Amino acid sequence: MHFREGVHLAFVQIRTEKLKSFFSLFGIIVGVMFLIVVVSIVEGMDRYIREDFSAQISGVNTLTLRRWSDQIIEMGSESIDWRERRRRPRITLSDYTLLRSELAGDGIAVGAVANASGSVVGDNGNEANGVTILGATSEIFEIRGWVIERGRPFSRQEDQSGAAVAVIGTQTAEVIFEGLDPLGRSIRVNGVPYRVIGVIEEQGSVFGQSLDNRFFAPIRSPLRTRTGPRAPISEVIVKVPDPAMIGEVRARMEGILRADRRLRPAEDENFAIDTADDVLGAWDTISAVLFAALPGLVAISLVVGGIVIMNIMLVSVMQRTREIGVRKALGARRRDILTQVMIESATLSTIGAFGGVGVGIGLTMLIGALTPMPAAVDILWVSVGILLGLAVGMTAGVYPAYRASAMNPVDALRHE
Repeated sequence: MHFREGVHLAFVQIRTEKLKSFFSLFGIIVGVMFLIVVVSIVEGMDRYIREDFSAQISGVNTLTLRRWSDQIIEMGSESIDWRERRRRPRITLSDYTLLRSELAGDGIAVGAVANASGSVVGDNGNEANGVTILGATSEIFEIRGWVIERGRPFSRQEDQSGAAVAVIGTQTAEVIFEGLDPLGRSIRVNGVPYRVIGVIEEQGSVFGQSLDNRFFAPIRSPLRTRTGPRAPISEVIVKVPDPAMIGEVRARMEGILRADRRLRPAEDENFAIDTADDVLGAWDTISAVLFAALPGLVAISLVVGGIVIMNIMLVSVMQRTREIGVRKALGARRRDILTQVMIESATLSTIGAFGGVGVGIGLTMLIGALTPMPAAVDILWVSVGILLGLAVGMTAGVYPAYRASAMNPVDALRHE
């Protein structure tokens, strides 16, 4: 009976003292809302980076040779020598040729990519802007696992001869050809026409950047002039059949490149080799920092909310002094009064926690719908938010409950 009565009185107080109740619950609502939103975004990003991002950007079971690492692990590094990085030799087709001759075979594939961006124009005059223009070797489609929806990828022979053929993304095809079959049509890049021979199936986007607004041509085609006067390439990608081989192949790549660049044993490498594990390791560091800071940020709001609830309960106890005196005069024990006030306080904070969960889920869904930020609501953290609200309410209700239970019934009955 005490529990039901305490819950009922808490709802009565919220109904009759709406403004006071709102401010008493505001801190709890904000704290739990903040917990749900931040954790949902971090959890969503964690799933996305582990399941999609690392595969789309770094590739599955791949090692990527670049002039310098562009992984997020270097974002906070204070030891980067920027002058040394600028002095590094560029990655070129000769690096690709060397690595391919030394590593290709036994399930190992080696490919190269040169990135650029700009506009492309169809033979009907339609133009697509902001297109990612890539010169690639023929192995890239296999390495990245890109599936050709229509047509075919360019062959090894077309790659070697620098044929002016192209594979495009679904968005580029739709913008230029407006639903027509693009196969056999022509697209001009920097004034040079390319015959479309294939369309890659839809890839989606990464943090709001489309992966379907793309144009691929053989890396030795006239497109090379689009990537710079000396035609440097962006990266060489090596795919291994077994993730257990990554460490061994990485060591072989380092040895081959160090020998080719005549680096002494004491000299640092003037290139970078990245793997998907580097991305995940960097993200683990960032997410660990976020989760370490999160309890403190949430605790500040919950402590403020708890103090407000305690003050509200003290005012409520004072307003009901005569009621408490009557209840004691009729035989209510200290334990009964203590339990009732504690239940009221816990009920108030739990209602605030449910409100915070509702607002947090709503904001999370809104963020997921309106921004490229991935978000995933986890029922575990919803439960944690509700339990935190309950714990704060019970803690905040201890002192008011003690004050109420310690009242002298005679003095309480005399209170005006």
